[in-house]
Amino acid sequence: MLSRALDFSLYLITDRRALPSGRSLDDAVGAACAGGVGAVQLREKDLDTRALYALACRLREITAAHGVRLLINDRIDLALAVAADGVHLGGRSLPLAVARRLLGPDGLIGVSTHNPQEIHAAHQNGADFVTFGPVYATPSKAAFGPPQGLQALHAACAGASLPVFALGGITPERAGEVRAAGAQGLAAIRAILGAADPTCAARRFARE
Repeated sequence: MLSRALDFSLYLITDRRALPSGRSLDDAVGAACAGGVGAVQLREKDLDTRALYALACRLREITAAHGVRLLINDRIDLALAVAADGVHLGGRSLPLAVARRLLGPDGLIGVSTHNPQEIHAAHQNGADFVTFGPVYATPSKAAFGPPQGLQALHAACAGASLPVFALGGITPERAGEVRAAGAQGLAAIRAILGAADPTCAARRFARE
């Protein structure tokens, strides 16, 4: 199955813990969208359903105002409830084929992967793109083991039949070598949300 062409290459994943003191996630996401982020994944696993729904509603308004895609991590029900563009699935999510059936052919589905076999399976089951990592060491991905490095990223991208977004320690300074390794997109958390100016941080990614 061939994935559709994506209209974004910079993918922001939310994590409230990465925000500087005093900044709201709403404000940071809005600033990042103004700087050129093309898609946002709402990923706040510690929130209960009501709080996550309220946040998703606000981020849907913010992203829509900027023409930015919104994906919800894991929660297909919330993605449908707020008319998000799609979902991002991990290893413990519903099977990809089930998610596709629920979202329909127009819903975007991203999948977290860590090796070429998982990328191939995601492609076969109807994903539109994958994230691959962690490429570099980063606190948000420490639980997934040591960083895989550029060589592993290159091998993963070389055999991929759908867009691969590099994830894990991605910064504007590393963007060039990550794209040279074959990544079609970049996924970032702290490099944008933790920046003093998320708009400028997103623009730096775009320039690189």
